[in-house]
Amino acid sequence: MKLIFKKIKQFFNSKNEKIANEKMKIRLQLKELKTHTTKNEKQQAALAVFSKIVLTPEFKNSKTVLIYWSSSDELPTQDFIAEWKTIKCILLPIVIGDKMEIKRFSSIEKMKKGYMGIWEPFSEESYCGEPDLIIVPGVAFDLQKNRLGRGKGFYDRYLQQLKAPKWAIGFDFQLIKSVPINDNDIPLDKIFTPLRTIE
Repeated sequence: MKLIFKKIKQFFNSKNEKIANEKMKIRLQLKELKTHTTKNEKQQAALAVFSKIVLTPEFKNSKTVLIYWSSSDELPTQDFIAEWKTIKCILLPIVIGDKMEIKRFSSIEKMKKGYMGIWEPFSEESYCGEPDLIIVPGVAFDLQKNRLGRGKGFYDRYLQQLKAPKWAIGFDFQLIKSVPINDNDIPLDKIFTPLRTIE
């Protein structure tokens, strides 16, 4: 019996290692593609993506929207946040230890650099409710609405608790044939790129 359990454990360890290696390979490939994307191309992509999002019933009916403050290699979100901050309650994630918490965005003056140099609100009070709509980042996505993140699992652990629509945004080249997934990877409800909407 012990031998059987040992072989099962070895099988799953081997499988997880293979998936981890596949994920790392995709991350490196996408990182290279992002370096060739100009600032203007990023801004145009963001305009195309958010032009579609603001027309959806889910966004129109939402009062609270969880999004993220994009880093330099991601589809830009700053203009969208600035445009809607006085109309809707815009929420941003912060990382504390090994978990993600949510805080309300008010202004750029009330932001600081946090985990991995990502800008985040520094207000003391966390948002404890459930957002009406969740827009997440990712390294890559596929047509089955799977998401590949940066590897720390912050979003997957947070999203497990929520029933709100979970959307992702990205560049067209981030939509790939297949994303390797583990059991704890949370699938999305929709994916928006400039040319595609996967739902």
